[in-house]
Amino acid sequence: MPEPFESAIRAFWTGRDAQAERQRLAGKTDAGTRGAVTGGGHLDPVRELIASVFLDAGFAADSISRSSGIVLPGYYRPTKQWDLVVTHNDRLVAAIELKSQVGPSFGNNVNNRTGEAIGNAVDVWRAYEAGTFGSVRPWLGYVFVLHETERSTKPVKLPTSLFEPDPIFLNTSYKDRYRILCDRLVKERLYDAAWFVTSEAEPDGNIHEPDPGLSFASFAAAVAGRATYIQALP
Repeated sequence: MPEPFESAIRAFWTGRDAQAERQRLAGKTDAGTRGAVTGGGHLDPVRELIASVFLDAGFAADSISRSSGIVLPGYYRPTKQWDLVVTHNDRLVAAIELKSQVGPSFGNNVNNRTGEAIGNAVDVWRAYEAGTFGSVRPWLGYVFVLHETERSTKPVKLPTSLFEPDPIFLNTSYKDRYRILCDRLVKERLYDAAWFVTSEAEPDGNIHEPDPGLSFASFAAAVAGRATYIQALP
């Protein structure tokens, strides 16, 4: 019996293939692998898995919003659309960001994904400090699914820099760099929990969780802790 997260990741690939085929039949084409994602919904299986974690933690189904257009206010910008939002008694319980990257152009997107993740979190925390979300600190989660290929797992040379980069990035692959990103996002408290999973695209391909601290089990445990805190509030 596969773990629930394994089923969700395999469904992620099935959904991508179905979207690309729908676009092909409709006469639409996108460069590279874009056709598999521009139709939207390719991360729905992962979103439903995360929603089930909150349900298991005791939150009502109608408190979990996972349809399109889940918008929260920001500070540096008016609003931001999140992938899953949980509320309880007019409090923001959690906001979850779901991201994925599929080859071959890993190098073109890694810095963009990093900037998005940092910027989204900073915007929420500054809005919270300004009183936007009330007195209870929000909880942010980050989920990243990476296509595991030879290109994403082999070391990548760092570009020439005016100053020496952090040695942690020397001789690292894109897989390593995303793991470092997720780890530091949590350690620096930009996000309260992160789940980083890599997967081959084949139906029976390998699925990896490179870091126990960034596993689905760890993410679910963090949600349970958040539930205990929220449900204890008056």
